[in-house]
Amino acid sequence: MPPTPSRPRPRPPRAPQRRAAPPRPARVPHASAAPRRRPRWAMRAATTLSVVVLASAGIGHAVVSSLDADIARVDPFKDMKNRPRAGHGMNVLLVGTDGRDRISAQERRQYRLGGQACHCTDTMMIVHVSQDRQRASVVSLPRDSYAELPGHVDRNTGRWHGPHPVKLNAAYAEGGPHLTVRTVEDLTQLKIDHYLEVDFTTFMRTVDVLGGVQICTSEPMKDSYSGLDLAAGTHTLSGGQALQYVRSRHVDGASDLGRMKRQQRFLAALIERATSSQVLLNPMKFRNVALTVLGSVRADQGFHTDELLDLGRAMRSFSPSSSEFATVPISQPSYPVNGVGSTVKWDRAKADRLFRALREDRPLTVRRPRQENSPATVQVPPQQIRVQVENGTGATGLGKRVDQALAAAGFRTTGAPADAKEPTVRRTVVLYDPRWDRSAKSLAAALPGSDLRAVPGQGATLKVVAGSEYHQVRQVRVEDQEQGAAAVMTGDEVLCG
Repeated sequence: MPPTPSRPRPRPPRAPQRRAAPPRPARVPHASAAPRRRPRWAMRAATTLSVVVLASAGIGHAVVSSLDADIARVDPFKDMKNRPRAGHGMNVLLVGTDGRDRISAQERRQYRLGGQACHCTDTMMIVHVSQDRQRASVVSLPRDSYAELPGHVDRNTGRWHGPHPVKLNAAYAEGGPHLTVRTVEDLTQLKIDHYLEVDFTTFMRTVDVLGGVQICTSEPMKDSYSGLDLAAGTHTLSGGQALQYVRSRHVDGASDLGRMKRQQRFLAALIERATSSQVLLNPMKFRNVALTVLGSVRADQGFHTDELLDLGRAMRSFSPSSSEFATVPISQPSYPVNGVGSTVKWDRAKADRLFRALREDRPLTVRRPRQENSPATVQVPPQQIRVQVENGTGATGLGKRVDQALAAAGFRTTGAPADAKEPTVRRTVVLYDPRWDRSAKSLAAALPGSDLRAVPGQGATLKVVAGSEYHQVRQVRVEDQEQGAAAVMTGDEVLCG
């Protein structure tokens, strides 16, 4: 019966579609079939890549946005009056707190973090980000700085205290973030825009998630208090080792001032690591760092996603030379105050110039093209450095020539050069007691190509052993005091060469 074969009517529509396929190549020459596939593939790849990039950027924004609600918030600006006038750029008060109670017992033993958490400030820095987001200036504030607290209610006792002298870190102990910001603004006359508080845990985890940070030292560094033990050379520090490095106060005779220099050196290396490893350009790496850092910090209520992403975007173009570091100029490193103890007194005139530069959004360093044979900049005047010269070669009269050249450059030589025990020295060596490390660096700057070698117990007289590669003594000058800051350095000047 005819109707039976005609039942499968749904099939015929598919069959015509298959038969309709052949005409397509007929409209396009066979030779162009392959080229048509390539643009189609390229278009798909480009589309896929665009989607991935956009999605990744979305992931980065989503991650930071989701963490925004989880960041522990403080209100350091509540009811603050008579604040300094706002300048240009952004000022962040970065406070490092103890927080050892959040670290495991094993880590506390391993990294010498014994004792109870003091919930006090271990580090305090002002980070100024320029208005064009092309430069970051970091100024360390010694925690023992002499300060006068304004009237406040002690958060521990609930009692009212009138204005009284203290060490700067007492502001946090007595009044938390609010009193800390008030005190810093009074000292600096610099308006603080944001407050960020980081503890030991955050610090260690951040270093680890970045894969460690590279530090180099020209001499061994050992501190029995923090457990730091580094041989001379270059090291990639893990989070725990990095914590030992920035907390060490007994590596040299500079105590807290030396520790702040190491903190600045480490922060420069941390910026270099974050920018050179493309962390800020890789959404997934950025996500991991954001999760680590933002998950355990305390920030003011105005420090939100937009500010964080703005900083992240700005830092993408950062290089080590984009960052500069300084410590507040000091007139008296040990200034006694009744009932307070030994404090650090600022050089008021130079400190005012330093903070005025930040208010006006000016760089702290002035880059001048180095001219050949121009004097090297040093921290300790050569007139304060006593030197004994020895001839480490078989060349007759070398010791006398070096002694006379150093004396002509202003160094206090003994005028009685001697012969070294070993007459086969190649590179000139500066031997020094670690307590006089700044003097040693000033002397080494006058002897290009020389090596520094620490000799504990040698005393105040530095020793120069002239080698066969000795060329000349370079003139030196004390750093430019008109810049208003002592020992301002850029990140590229403190990184491993």
